[in-house]
Formats: sequence, C-alpha cells, structure tokens
Amino acid sequence: MIVTLTANPSLDRTVELGAPLARGDVQRALTSHQEPGGKGVNVSRAVRASGLDTVAVLPGDDDDALVVAVRALGIEVANVPVGASLRSNLTLTEPDGTTTKINEPGPRLSTPARAELVTLVAGHAASARWLVLAGSVPPGAGDDFYVDVLTAVDAAPTRPFVAVDGSGAPFEALVSSGHRIDLIKPNAAELAEVTGEGDEDSFEADPAAAAAAAARLIEASSLAPSRDSHVHTPGFSPDGTPRCDDHGGVRAVLCTLGSRGAVLVTRDGAWFAPAPRITARSTVGAGDSSLAGFLYALTNGASAPDALAQAVAHGAAAASLPGSTVPSPEQTHPGDIVVSPIPRIAAGLQ
Repeated sequence: MIVTLTANPSLDRTVELGAPLARGDVQRALTSHQEPGGKGVNVSRAVRASGLDTVAVLPGDDDDALVVAVRALGIEVANVPVGASLRSNLTLTEPDGTTTKINEPGPRLSTPARAELVTLVAGHAASARWLVLAGSVPPGAGDDFYVDVLTAVDAAPTRPFVAVDGSGAPFEALVSSGHRIDLIKPNAAELAEVTGEGDEDSFEADPAAAAAAAARLIEASSLAPSRDSHVHTPGFSPDGTPRCDDHGGVRAVLCTLGSRGAVLVTRDGAWFAPAPRITARSTVGAGDSSLAGFLYALTNGASAPDALAQAVAHGAAAASLPGSTVPSPEQTHPGDIVVSPIPRIAAGLQ
C-alpha cells in the first residue's frame, strides 16, 4: 500500500497549443484535458495505473469536483472537509514541449482542518509500506506542516518508509528537522534550492555535479540523531528495502534532470540514467510519474539502479502523453535505459 498526502490538490486543466504562445494575441487550442492533480494525487494515479493499492489523503469536501474525480478513477480517497472549493491550475503546452503553468493558491486550511488532516495521514500511514508527502502546502498550513505530519507518523507503533517531493520553506524545514526521510525527489531547481549549491541549468548540464550535491545533503542530514525510533539506513537492499542504523535525516535522493534523465544517490552508491529520446507533449506530472515508477519498482523487489531506470522510463512516458496523463508500466521501457554508476560520489559517502 502506498499512501499519498496532497495538502494542496488541484483540478489541472492543460491546453495544448499548435503554435508557440503569443502573448497578447488570440490563439486556438488543439486540445484541452482536465484531470485531478497535485503531486500526491498524480503519484496515486500513476501507482494505481501500475496495479498497486493506494490511498490519496487530501483536504476537500465530499462533493468537491476534484474529490469526485479522484474517486471516479478507482482510487481510495481519505478527505477532510474544508467548506470551500479546491483550486484549479492552468497549463499551456507548446509544440516544442515548453510548458507554462499558472497555479492558484488554494483555499485556506483552518486550524481544526489542519489538525484533522495530520491525524488522518498518521492513521493511514500506520498500515502503509510507503508514505508520500508531495507538493505545496495551502494557505494556513504553515511552514512546519510536514514536520508535524512526520511527528505524528513517528509516534505510531509502526512506521512506513517516507518519500518527499516538495519545495520551498516547508520542504526545507522537513529536510533539516532530523526526521528520517527515506527518499526525497527534487528536480534540479529544487535540489539547488535545498542545498544552496549550483542551479537548475548547471545540474541538468552536469549530472555528476547534481549527484555530488545530493551526496553532501545526505551526509549533512545523517549527522543529526533520528527523531523517531523506526530507523533505516540510507540506501536500499537488493529487495528494495531500506536497512537499519541509528541516524535520522535524508536516506536517499532521486533527482530528476528534465530531458537529461535522473540521478539516484544513496549511501550504498550513486547512479545516472539518461532519458530516452521522446517527442514531449506535456511535462506536467512527469516528475510525479518518475517517483511513482521508482516506488513501483522497489515494491516489486527491484535493485536501486533498476528502480532508477523505471523512474526515468515512467517520467519519459508521462512527458510523451497529453496533459497530466499518467502511464501504465506497459507504456514504459526501462530495459532501453542504460544506468551508469558514479563511483567517486559513492566513495565519498563510505
């Protein structure tokens, strides 16, 4: 079971243009698509398409259009009513794959609803293999929202492995909190933001530099004593299961590098997987599909390098589909991706 938390979900409308965006002009769309979204919802959609069980935890009233749409996909939803309509996001895609997003802030989360959402996540996480915390937080949630979620999760007798895909102050607060995080999934810009090193262009141009920054992040965060009693090592055993030590912090980093591919860094190794050549239609949700593909592979006993190949294959397949459509495993081709180790990064972590 993979449980996802999407604190700020959205109905995502994608408009596909037949020509480059011309500001100030009137343009006709080729197609438009609308899907329930938000990072965690997208992960649940991709997990469900892979045949695994998932629960999507999110704020939203029972009759909200987004909640109804997620349930219509056959995904179990655990929701906290908020008494307001959830946000809608607009994405414009151009023929060369350029993507422009306009995201609304979302409804304010009241203090009681915030507390109920934290309790709801902790309750479902107790029976999950993985808990995914993904996306932005809504107004009213506060920068310590994700820290409070993991504090509640850590208080339970059993604890799942935790993956985080976020950005900004809430993400940085969680990474520096001392809580055990088995996996973070930044893109190049988010890795630069959380490490204070490099930038999006330099990391995408030099995957080894991205891997080195990720390795330093793992090393720095592992110096903090764990804040929970359910501890596992950075890195994955051959069956995809994290192993045990007595430190908290980030255990592994899966950094997606756009059209370049992705790097995976753990204390056991570091690898780069180039992306296959595709015709990109929309990059919306591609990173979320990469994370889902990685967890799908680990759940099925894949090694870390093989899980990286599946992550890149999932992301590439998603980018070749319209809107935020998620791929099934049959639409991915991990066997075509050659994963290469980055020995000097792994050596620096021993």
